[in-house]
Amino acid sequence: MTAMTTVAGGVRGEPPRRISPRRTLRHSLTLAWRNVAQLRHSPEKLLDSTLTPVVFLLLFLYVFGGAVAGDTHAYLQQLLPGLVAQMAMFATMGLGTALNEDIHKGVFDRFRSLPIARSAPLTGAVIGETVRFCSVMVMLVLCGTLLGFRFDNDPLSVLAAFGLAYVFYLAVCWISVLVGLIAPSPESVQGLSFIFVMPLTFGSSILVPDTSTMPGWLEAWTKVNPVTHLADAVRALTLGGPVGNSVWYTLAWAAGIVAVTFPLAMRMYARRV
Repeated sequence: MTAMTTVAGGVRGEPPRRISPRRTLRHSLTLAWRNVAQLRHSPEKLLDSTLTPVVFLLLFLYVFGGAVAGDTHAYLQQLLPGLVAQMAMFATMGLGTALNEDIHKGVFDRFRSLPIARSAPLTGAVIGETVRFCSVMVMLVLCGTLLGFRFDNDPLSVLAAFGLAYVFYLAVCWISVLVGLIAPSPESVQGLSFIFVMPLTFGSSILVPDTSTMPGWLEAWTKVNPVTHLADAVRALTLGGPVGNSVWYTLAWAAGIVAVTFPLAMRMYARRV
């Protein structure tokens, strides 16, 4: 029998026990499957994710290939690993928009009324974005392979490269979550997202592996830019060569991003819905 406590002439039940990490994970995976199911019924939501990497690859390859590397094939070998890092950033932007739309539709008010972990709606949304990441990477590699790209390293190193990109992608997803919670409307999410995505992606070694030709201030920025470390790590793991500290810098940045944005997102979520 549940213990009862008499308070001010009334009766009150025991406060509910704290939800265990195991149940929290189960709740998050259930809500992640909700997002995947939405994509199954509305595959057009993945249209931008599947077309964007193809457009960027073709555009950058044939516009910059001759000028940067002398020919498009040599540039393709350097460009595609860099685009893995860029697409890991761009693919997160749809999450903030979808999250903001759910808030305006009252979906998250319904979640708060359910006996689920408080963090499950947000963590479930982030985990559910795995489908988007995989679709982007598959399209990027498939298109690159058709154009002549070849991996020069062993399969385990290649898998490690995409695993590293996935870890960083999940970390950046929390920035998108935070933007989605802050933005006043779904239409404004894209604009706010571009404010941090554009300097990080284009002010890096994604398009130009050798940053020594850049102005001093821009070269200094690329050296501390986490996207540069990710792009350099992916290149080393897929094409061979010394990895250096790029992997560790990328993992450290990913951990730091989550450590800062996750509690901020949870606080904003509690205030917003």
